[in-house]
Amino acid sequence: MALRQTPSQTVGPYFAYGLTPEQYGYPLGKIADGGMAPPGVEGERIRIEGRVFDGAGAVVPDAMIELWQADSKGRYAHPADPRGSNAAFTGFGRFGTGTDPENRFVFTTVKPGRVDGRQAPHVNLIVFMRGQLSHLYTRLYFEDESAANAADPVLGTVPADRRGTLVAKREATAGGVVYRLDIHMQGPLETAFFDV
Repeated sequence: MALRQTPSQTVGPYFAYGLTPEQYGYPLGKIADGGMAPPGVEGERIRIEGRVFDGAGAVVPDAMIELWQADSKGRYAHPADPRGSNAAFTGFGRFGTGTDPENRFVFTTVKPGRVDGRQAPHVNLIVFMRGQLSHLYTRLYFEDESAANAADPVLGTVPADRRGTLVAKREATAGGVVYRLDIHMQGPLETAFFDV
């Protein structure tokens, strides 16, 4: 029997297995997952959900999303932020879409506060996906922060007709507040990505 060659991929081929091993059932440690708000973390508990769509409009079943955000008071858990964040909140999460029945990314976290008094509440998203030469950066803003969004200096750099690709819809569910934002890699709904 001839063995087939492992498919080559520009990101991968097993990036999600290696970076989110517990999700895929491997007994390896992790540095992050989708649960970002352990007890004791201040702020409104929220859930962020979405799916990644490829250029043909098909759901990507094996993407991986990293999320980085400030805490509920707009402070980052990072040495460069001298204000100091909530000690139990790392502000960093990672989720592979391949283990969710609907191929979603799902984060349970707290709604971030305004950063530096100018930027609207937002989370930073990094998209890893097969076929990419490198990961992509984008942001998620919150539908119910329209006044802050209108004044946000970063969102203001995005053409007005594309800003909606970065604004998550709010839903009140029995399980709590959910913000939904799908990521489209190409096409008329293409998400705005940032060159950082």
